[in-house]
Amino acid sequence: MSRSGRQAMLRQLINEGRYTSQAELAEALAERGIAASQSTLSKDLHQLGAVRQRDGEGALVYVLLEHDHAAMDKLARLCSELIHTMRVATNQLVLRTPPGAAQYFGSALDQAGLEGVVGTIAGDDTILVIAQSDEAARRVADDLAKMTSTGRPMETT
Repeated sequence: MSRSGRQAMLRQLINEGRYTSQAELAEALAERGIAASQSTLSKDLHQLGAVRQRDGEGALVYVLLEHDHAAMDKLARLCSELIHTMRVATNQLVLRTPPGAAQYFGSALDQAGLEGVVGTIAGDDTILVIAQSDEAARRVADDLAKMTSTGRPMETT
């Protein structure tokens, strides 16, 4: 599995579950057929902006920071530089980039953690973005289009 795919799965696990250690996360990944060394997992968590915070019961659990400004800045810059075309089909977006740029852009999209994005699949010059719903896909497309035209990240509320 690619780094972006592994990180997308980590993001999903952290958002949907309660994990107190890297060992628990590694086990959850393994249950889904994804092998990751401790070193790789540590790097992935750092890149995702995952930190351990106390939950309501006082246990230290992994959480994702609400908004990673550096990742959003990078995504906005890459939108303006790399998105050639974008098409929405129900809950999916198909993005076209220059040859060889799709995996790099897909990784940046995964790291930004846009709300409503379930995951991405990147080839050589095409990225499939799967959203939670048709409405989420339209919202993500609007956000990407604005970042493409301005080169700046979306305002967060």
